[in-house]
Amino acid sequence: MKNLLLLAAVTTAAFSSAFMLAPAFDELALNSAIPEATYKMKDVSGKDVSLDETKTAKGLLVIFSCNTCPYVKLSETRIKEYSDFCAANGIGCIIVNSNEAQRSEEDSFDAMTKYHAAQKLKCFYTVDVSSKLANAFGATRTPQCFLFNAKGLIYKGAIDDNVKDPTAVKETYLKDALNAVVKNTVPAKQETKSIGCTIKRVE
Repeated sequence: MKNLLLLAAVTTAAFSSAFMLAPAFDELALNSAIPEATYKMKDVSGKDVSLDETKTAKGLLVIFSCNTCPYVKLSETRIKEYSDFCAANGIGCIIVNSNEAQRSEEDSFDAMTKYHAAQKLKCFYTVDVSSKLANAFGATRTPQCFLFNAKGLIYKGAIDDNVKDPTAVKETYLKDALNAVVKNTVPAKQETKSIGCTIKRVE
């Protein structure tokens, strides 16, 4: 028993020394322009893409996500729905995997490619090496959304008010914000708190 406890403690310490769980980055302010817009990331297609290349004249939805987070798994149907909405309405959409903890395992590029295909996603799904884009956005959770219109950031935060149970959702924050982009208006609620796993960064 002592050996098991010691192993657990050593493993935890090693993990903590290699990764930062919740670093202090300032979250991108509303009305901001897209940060690191020309930074190239590898997409599951094998091509390198930037946010500049992903955005459209209407705007851009950036979702920080991964393959492994339980909250992402609970949100998969909604992520698919809203990324498809973007494709149907001329809004750019990109899912960004900034999670460095399992790059050689479940969050590897090969695993991301299989995940993208299994989810039948139409948008980009990219690797954010060393969490560079997440740092620029001040993103700390998965899933966490940032929506830009032609002028700047108009919504940031959660997909809706009930990540655990889509049947109990009362406020559809991201859907409302996306509809506002389509109508060229400003959403009633522009900022909410993301609930999810922390993005694991390299120290």
